[in-house]
Amino acid sequence: MHRERVSENVYWFQSEVYAQVTAGVVVGPHWAVVVDTLALPDETLGIRDFIERELDMPVRYVINTHYHADHTWGNCFFPGATIISHARCRQLLEEKGIPSLEAARKQNAALRQVKIVLPHMTFENGSMTLKVGKKNLVLSPAAGHSSDGISVLVEEDRVLFAGDAFMPLPYLVDGDIDDLVASIKKIGRMGLENIIQGHGDIILRGEIDAAVKENLNYLSAIRKAVRTAARRKEPLEYLEQVSIEECGKSRVHLGGLAKALHENNLRALLQHNAHSKLKDEEA
Repeated sequence: MHRERVSENVYWFQSEVYAQVTAGVVVGPHWAVVVDTLALPDETLGIRDFIERELDMPVRYVINTHYHADHTWGNCFFPGATIISHARCRQLLEEKGIPSLEAARKQNAALRQVKIVLPHMTFENGSMTLKVGKKNLVLSPAAGHSSDGISVLVEEDRVLFAGDAFMPLPYLVDGDIDDLVASIKKIGRMGLENIIQGHGDIILRGEIDAAVKENLNYLSAIRKAVRTAARRKEPLEYLEQVSIEECGKSRVHLGGLAKALHENNLRALLQHNAHSKLKDEEA
């Protein structure tokens, strides 16, 4: 697991096992806040060990940026901590997370010690602020990758934990492209020092404008490709020929998963557009 100090009392962790997924810690004078957990127990326990042994701090809060397994299944390794999320995240963890974990346990013995811990504190409208020493953490909606997504801004440092609203390759299979575009544009206007992506490396201040533009251009390119495919007799066959490179991204992102995620994006967007067209016709 990679670890880096981003700013004073703010740390970043990146998995070496699964899709470069990230987590973070903000340390106050008496306790710490964890932002997301990692995919497998050993890495989340490594974060806990660093906080408790090296920083000598208890974890009082864990913030989940969204309900997906690689960001929430480590909640159970912080007993006594208050879990915070969007209200929709709690709902989705209960509806989808619990059965998903039951299925995953049958495939991976390492998950036998994992249990779903639902958020104790949620918000739905507007934003929520959590004070950690001299720092304010501002939790705000950041939908698009999923409907429950939030970001966490370390206000004084202008460091944003963006969750999966910002990734090396935007991913919308469980979300909505219009919401994702809006979230990325909002992030680009925030005047940030760093973006901590839900997956991938930290984006530095001088790289932010280019990263925002590249992600927006990618989403525009796949939207255009899907519109063209929808006019073809065999739309899926057409989309199979639309490479990730044609859409302005590299297949090496996310430990080599980017190509498969790109293909999933195209199919999901085609299906979403067909569903929306059917609803319009029925109306």
